[in-house]
Amino acid sequence: MEFDAVLLLSFGGPEAPEQVMPFLENVTRGRGIPAERLADVAEHYLHFGGVSPINGINRALIEQLRLQLPGLPVYFGNRNWEPFVEDTVATMRDNGIRRAAVFTTSAWGGYSSCTQYVEDIARARTAVGADAPELVKLRQYFDHPLLVEMFADAIKAAAGTLPVELRGEARLVFTAHSVPVAADERHGPRLYSRQVGYATRLVAAAAGYQEFDQVWQSRSGPPRIPWLEPDVADHLTALGQKGTRAVIVCPIGFVADHIEVVWDLDYELRQQAEAAGIAFARASTPNADPRFARLAAGLIEELRTDAAPLRVEGPEPVAGYGFSVNGAPCSPHCCGTPS
Repeated sequence: MEFDAVLLLSFGGPEAPEQVMPFLENVTRGRGIPAERLADVAEHYLHFGGVSPINGINRALIEQLRLQLPGLPVYFGNRNWEPFVEDTVATMRDNGIRRAAVFTTSAWGGYSSCTQYVEDIARARTAVGADAPELVKLRQYFDHPLLVEMFADAIKAAAGTLPVELRGEARLVFTAHSVPVAADERHGPRLYSRQVGYATRLVAAAAGYQEFDQVWQSRSGPPRIPWLEPDVADHLTALGQKGTRAVIVCPIGFVADHIEVVWDLDYELRQQAEAAGIAFARASTPNADPRFARLAAGLIEELRTDAAPLRVEGPEPVAGYGFSVNGAPCSPHCCGTPS
C-alpha cells in the first residue's frame, strides 16, 4: 500500500485565552456538561495563559516526521480545534492527495482512544465529498518497541532528578486517563484498560522495575457513574500513609504533555506530594522525540511492505488492532465493533 501524504490527527487545544471556552464547548458538545464544570476546567488552561501545549508539540512532531519521511507532505488536523480535520482534508484534496496515512496521537484501543478517531476520518471525508482522499488510520501502537523504549528511558531520567538517597526506594506509578467502566467494557473485555496494563508491564521491565503500580487520572462526570480506579491522587495519599518517601509518576496513557499532564500531574499532584513530604519526579511523554516520528514511519512501512507488526512480546499479551480505511472498523472484533 503506497501513500502520497501523512496526516497527523490529534485532539486539539486552545492557543489563546479567548479560545478556551469555545474549545471546551466543542469537546463536550452533546454531553450535557454544566457550564460551571466547564468554567472549572477552563481555569486549568488559563493557569497556563490559555495555551494548551499539545498543538506546539504536534507541530514539532510534524517537523520530525518530515525528516523521517522525505518527499511525503505531512498535514495536521484536529478533532476539537484549529486546524480542524475537515478543513485539512479539504486542503489535501485541493493539493491532489489521493491516499494518506493517518497517525493519531493515541496508542490505544477503546472508543475515545481509537474509534472516535476513526469517526473523525469518516466525518471529514463526508464533509469534503466524493473527491476526498483515501485515509488509512495506522494501527494501535501501545506495545511498539520504540514506545516502550521512550517511556523506559523517561523513567530512568526522572529517577535521576530525585535526591540520590531516595532513588533506590522510589515507588514507580503508571497513570493513564480514566474512562467510565461501562465504556471500557462496551465493545469487548476491557480492551483499553488491558492494553494499558500490558504496556505498563512492558515498560516497567524495560526500565528495570519489578514492582510498580498502575492507576488512573483525570476522571470527570457525576460521582454516581463508576470510572476506572484507583485515582492517582487517592493512590498517592495511600502511599504516603504507608511511609513512601519518593515517587516516579509515568503518564503512560499520554503520548504528549497536554493539559491533563501539566495540570493534573505537574501542578496538582506535585503539590499534593510536596505537602505530604514525598519527593516527586514525573517521567516525560514521547512529545516530539525523533523516535516517535520513527515509530510513525515504521507503521507506514509495515503497510507499504506488508511486513509483520513490530511488537514487544511479554507475558499475557493483549490484542492490538490494525489499520482502518476511510473510517471503517479495523476488524470485526475491534474496539469500534460490538463483539
